[in-house]
Formats: sequence, C-alpha cells, structure tokens
Amino acid sequence: MHKNDYLLIHPEVASAIKEGRAVVALESTIISHGMPWPQNVATAREVENIVRENGAVPATIAILDGKCCVGLNDQQLDYLGQTQGVWKVSLRDMPYVISQKIPGATTVAATMRIASMAGIRIFVTGGIGGVHRGAENSMDISADLTEMAHTNVAVLSAGVKSILDIGLTLEYLETLGIPVVTYGQDAFPSFYSQESGYTSPLRLDDAEAIAGLLKAKWDLSLEGSVLIANPVPKAMEVPHDKMEKTIVEALKEADNQGIKGKLVTPFLLKRIAELSGGESLAANIALIKNNAALGGRIAFALSSVSK
Repeated sequence: MHKNDYLLIHPEVASAIKEGRAVVALESTIISHGMPWPQNVATAREVENIVRENGAVPATIAILDGKCCVGLNDQQLDYLGQTQGVWKVSLRDMPYVISQKIPGATTVAATMRIASMAGIRIFVTGGIGGVHRGAENSMDISADLTEMAHTNVAVLSAGVKSILDIGLTLEYLETLGIPVVTYGQDAFPSFYSQESGYTSPLRLDDAEAIAGLLKAKWDLSLEGSVLIANPVPKAMEVPHDKMEKTIVEALKEADNQGIKGKLVTPFLLKRIAELSGGESLAANIALIKNNAALGGRIAFALSSVSK
C-alpha cells in the first residue's frame, strides 16, 4: 500500500486542494482532550465556520477506522467529542493506532504530518507543545518542535502553551531554524495572555505579508514550518501574572500525583480551568476562534500568491 491509501480526504477538501483553493487544517485533540462536552464539538463547528467566513475550506483531521481522515462530517465530530478512550495520537503512535484501527485524535505533530501528506500548507491550533518546565531533568520536549523542523506546514497558534518553558521553547525553535513571527505586536504571546515576558523574534501586521514570508521560505527550499503567533484578543485574555500562579499550582498537583507523559497536558488544562473558575476555558475558546479567522485569511492570501 502507498501512504495515500491511508488517507481519506473529504470530497469538499479534496476538491479545494485539487483546484488550488485555500484550505486550513485543524487538529482534533482539542475535541477529545482539550475541552469538555458539549463545548468541544460546539467550538469545533464554530471554528470550521469561521475558517469558511475568512475564505478557506476547513479540514479537521483525525484517525478513524485505520484511516487518516482529512475533513470530518458531523457524525465524526460528535463521536470524537463524546467517546471515552479516544487515543491522543502523536507521530510515534500513528502506526499503532492506524494498524489497530483505534480511534485517534491528532496532536500538532500528527496533524501537521497528515496535512502535509494531503497537500495542505496552513494549520490552525490553540497552542503548540514545546520544552516542558524542568526539561533539564525530564528531557520532556514535544515532538511538535521536531516535526516543525522538517514539515512544510505553517502552524498558527496563540503562542506556546503557557504550561511550558516558553523561553527554552523559543531557543529550541531558533536552533531548529524555524521562523517565529507574531501577528500585530512585538511581544510573544503566552496562549491565555498577550504577554509572555519575551519579545517575538519577528513581527508582521497583515495576512498578505505572512503569506509572502511563507512563499519565500518554501520557494527557497528552506524546509520546515513557520510558527505564526496570534495573540488572544485583549478582552478575553487572562493576565500573565495571574495565569502563572494558577499554572504553578496545577503543575505542583500533577507532580504530587505522579502524572507524567501524554497525561500531563490534559490534566493541567482541566485543572487550570477549575482553578481559574472557567476563565481559562473562555480564553481558550476565544483564542482558537481568533486563530481560525487569521488562519483562513493567511490560507486565502497564500493560495492567491501561489497561483
């Protein structure tokens, strides 16, 4: 079998790719592991609609029945949102989950790889993984970063997940040669907050300029991703200092309970939502919608300059 035999592309998405129209890949981990039911599926549908409103076709990606599904129907979205035990799939898990026909929600790294296989260049998510706090002892560095080093899919997020070590993640992205550009401000955002305490390496202020950067990078055969950081809307952010205290408390609880590996992030997101009285979940939903709008515009601009 060829790798394309493992792809199941929704007809609308396949048509858009073939015609060179704008397509935006979306992950499914946020549906199965990032938010509770029913906000998860409601948000997923709203995000898809926002991508459409900004000139692109949405392609939510997941693994179902041994296939890499690129573009999901309503029944598949509902299934991912309500089913217990959906696997959280990163790159190392893909062969196992596919061969065993286990339902899987894709992380940033797996979504990027499947998007690339399908020919999609823009991927919108909430926040990327990175270098974990305490990585000097645990060596816990997300596969998201190594995937970004060699897969030609731009990643649009609200920065790095604030539960991580943002400074070390930015250093590691530089080591890997991945451009980091923040939209509309000099400060690098920290997922729930517009500020992180770090300055963005690059800044661009409109979708067309970002599309131009992407085109130049890939025309020059400079392999790999670009991280496009899009700050959460000011009205919906949780101030950085306030969120940091909540994160430290949640991290301490995870450590005390011995939670490790792929279980850490879902635990922290759930606990942070509880500790913040739902404030973090509201910010999470707001930033994903905000990212979908900008991602749609960038995909549209990139499709225009690539013809």
